[in-house]
This record gives sequence, structure tokens and C-alpha cells, in this order.
Amino acid sequence: MTLYAAPRSRTGKGRGCEGGGLYPELAAYRISEGNSPNVQAEVGRLVGLLPIEQARAELARRGLELDEKAVRRTANELGAQMLATRTRDLMRFRAGAFPAGNEFAGKRVAVGLDGGRVRIRTVTHTIRVSGKRKRKPFRVEWREPKVVIVFQTDEQGRMVKGSRPVIDGTLQGPDALLELVAFHLHRLGAARAKLVTFMADGAPWIWARLDWVIAQVKLEPARVVEVLDWCHAVHHVSLALAAVERDADRKAESYSRLRVLLKAGQSGAVVDELERMAAGEPADSAVWREIGYLTKHSAAGRLRYNCFRARGVPLGSGAIESTIRRVINLRLKGTSLFWTEENAEGVFQLRAAVVSGRWEEVVDHTRESMARDRRLEWHWEPPACLAELKALSNKDDDSSQPSTKKQAKSDAA
Repeated sequence: MTLYAAPRSRTGKGRGCEGGGLYPELAAYRISEGNSPNVQAEVGRLVGLLPIEQARAELARRGLELDEKAVRRTANELGAQMLATRTRDLMRFRAGAFPAGNEFAGKRVAVGLDGGRVRIRTVTHTIRVSGKRKRKPFRVEWREPKVVIVFQTDEQGRMVKGSRPVIDGTLQGPDALLELVAFHLHRLGAARAKLVTFMADGAPWIWARLDWVIAQVKLEPARVVEVLDWCHAVHHVSLALAAVERDADRKAESYSRLRVLLKAGQSGAVVDELERMAAGEPADSAVWREIGYLTKHSAAGRLRYNCFRARGVPLGSGAIESTIRRVINLRLKGTSLFWTEENAEGVFQLRAAVVSGRWEEVVDHTRESMARDRRLEWHWEPPACLAELKALSNKDDDSSQPSTKKQAKSDAA
């Protein structure tokens, strides 16, 4: 027997938007959805690692018999609690009330950003069949979860062995992800780091917002390095050559020569050589788009690979590519897997906490937060200062693909 506290706005006509009530005595022991904290944590960890059916089988092997609905409900509850905790921390950070940490003080830090793909299910309408049975037709669309990994590197630019990266992501768009980047860098003390490296592909939504992140975290610009992923850079060189060179042997020889120049930090010489080869090509040729791409990132200092190697800076985005594979592709993607947005966000949090090796830390922080506030509202709202960055990103997106030779040369200038 335990007391039940109903919501103040309960009318007796259904739960409504105010949600369910609360068992105060159970909440004091952090019992949620009828589960103890240990059961909830174990179910959430296994759902983060395995599909529901395999998680059920593993729980049964350990002596915990739960049906599929109970496993799903418990995992979704823990994922929602993690998201609510993160949102509250973000609001404190936005208000300037979140203290800076010291985990990365005096260390080398690398930040990788990219996007994955996952199928999201959205109910279009409800059809009543008979009695209480309902059919809910839905549409399925591909969405791009934005992902970030923050980790410590050594003098050679490799991830420090035994270190625990921070992995986070969201389906709320680029503004939400970049605020998460700023939040994590702040709480880990990146403002006092020895060096902070941002690595990504050429997506304009990333590079257009980095200045805002640097300002929010109060990073010293001299200690910040921006790197265009080496594999993406040489791939665009290859695409440019494919548009102007038909002979396979000459194309391979030119690619090898330009690749050596690019790695030596001579991106200007690479662009000049491609422009010479593209002379006479029509204005809408793909080669001018690739030249504009390389020119833009060269002017921003993201192709100085010789300097990066000398400073011990990572040249590639292998860390974020591996993260997307391990967190999204191996858990959220699969045959006939269609997620609601809320469940996809929640399972992402569970999976990221397990893969990063920070499970106990994340769960303990979530329990502490939920002991003070058990509301689960977690949807992110963008700060007003990010509105202009969205317009800037769209402008850069258009300018990154010049449609004429004149535009490409203008970008080069």
C-alpha cells in the first residue's frame, strides 16, 4: 500500500495533457514504471546493446522474466529521463548557470561531427475498426540524426587509449547539435584545453556554426584548428579529375601527383592545376563545382595537412564515422525498423552511453536529476541567436556549389 498523488488538473475524464500522477513514496526510492533503479538500468543497458527480443532473452537468462511491452516501456522511460536531464542541463548552460568542468584542462581535444540515417515513422491518422481496436496508418521517411563525438588525443593525433569519449546526437537539426557541442565542451573544461580540433566533411551546416560554438565556450582562437577530413578532400580531387580526364592512365597519374601536393599542404597548387585542366570546360561542368569546394576550404585553412601533421592534429574523421556505424547503423538501422522520433532519440541515448563507456556516469546523473524533477519534457527549442546561423548555412550551401566558372574563380579570389 502506498499513497498516490494525482495531478492538480485531473478532471476524471482521462489523463489529458497533464500526464499521470505520482507515487511519492516509491519516487523517493527512485522506483519508476514499477521497476527498481537496478532493474531499469539493466533493461536500458541491454536494450541499448541488443534488439528487444534478444534483450528479453538475456534478461530471462539472468532470472528476470519480462514481456516485450515491459522491456520496451522500461527502456523508453529511461531514455526519456536521459533526454529530460540533458534538456535541463542545456537550459542551465544557456542561462550561464552550468559550471565548467576540468576533465579536458591542459589536454588535446578532438571533435568529430557528421550525420547518419534512420527511418522515422509518423502516424498520419487513426482508423477505428471495431470495438476498441484501432488502426494507425503511418508514413516512413529517412531522417538524418546529427552526431558528435568528443575525445582526447595524444601527440600523434590518435585517440588516447583507455580514454572515454563523449557521444551525443539529436534529430532536432544542426542548431540543436551545435548547441550540444558547445554544452559538452563547456562542461568538460575545453576552454582550458591545450588544443581543440574540429573535424568534419564539407557540410555547410557544420562550418557555418563553429564560430558560434567557439564564442559560447570561450575557446582561444589560436588553440582551435579546423580540419576537412582527408578522405573527403582527396575524393573531391578525384571527382574533379573524372570530369575533365577521360584516359584512365593519365587520370591515375594526375591523381597521384595532386594527392601528394595536397598532403604537402599545397592546396593552392592543386586548385591551379585543376583550373588549368578545366580550361575550356562548359560553365556547368562538375569540375568547377569541385574546384569551388576545394577553394573554399583552402581559403578557410582546413587543407593545411602538412601543418596538421606537425602539430599532431588528426587528419581524418574516422572517429565520427565509426561512431555512426556503432551507434546508429548497428542499432537503429535494419530491415523493417521504423522508429518514432521519441523512441529513436531515447534508444540513441542508451546506446551512446554504453558505447562510450560512460553508462554508470550517465545513469547516476539521470537518477540525481529525476529525484529533483520527474517531468519528462525534453523537446529542444532553439535560442534566438542561432536564427541568423541558419540563414548563413543556407547561403553557404548555395555558394559551395558554383554553377559557373566565374563563380568558382570568384570563390578562389
